[in-house]
Amino acid sequence: MDFLNTIIRFFQDGGAFMFPISIVLAVGLAIALDRFLFLSKTRRANQQAMGEIQRMLNSENYDGISQYAKTNDATVANLVAAGVERLNYSKSREDIEYAMEESVVEVMPRLERRTAYLATLANIATLLGLLGTIIGLIAAFSAVANADPSEKASLLSQSISVAMNTTAFGLIAAIPLLMCHSVIQTKTTDIIDSLEAAGVKCLNLLSLRHSMNKNTED
Repeated sequence: MDFLNTIIRFFQDGGAFMFPISIVLAVGLAIALDRFLFLSKTRRANQQAMGEIQRMLNSENYDGISQYAKTNDATVANLVAAGVERLNYSKSREDIEYAMEESVVEVMPRLERRTAYLATLANIATLLGLLGTIIGLIAAFSAVANADPSEKASLLSQSISVAMNTTAFGLIAAIPLLMCHSVIQTKTTDIIDSLEAAGVKCLNLLSLRHSMNKNTED
């Protein structure tokens, strides 16, 4: 109960700028949670889909891969399907690779969506805290100028303490948002790297199958 009272007093002493900082923190945490869940779901879907795609590649069931990609949300399925479908027009390794790279470029905006907002919101929270402190100090010095000399030191000390609450809360909001931004950015990079690795693996397998078929025909 004392802890709750301390938090309430902290907000009350911080002034009006505590509320916009709270909104920034809430929005940032909501974005972080949404991105974390989305990226976790995407990673699990890719891991499950890769096993099925590997099986169809080994059996040269290219039509099955295309159908699987249409009914599955896994980004790796669309990646491999893009390369497989290019086989209908060109057997060149470069053309297949370009098709897969195009698929990665298309999916990157979905993986990175709203992630950059976290760093921006962290900066906004910090700046709001500093702005609240500056405005609080201006008000404090204005009040001290008209106060009784015997009360100036006490009044100034109290006013500065109150004004610094907004800076503290701005940093309290900014630090976890920056941490969330770093974690989510790392997860996004890991997924993109795994897509590129899967693309190279499938490309090598497709090239190997094509070479074996060509040798058999010769």
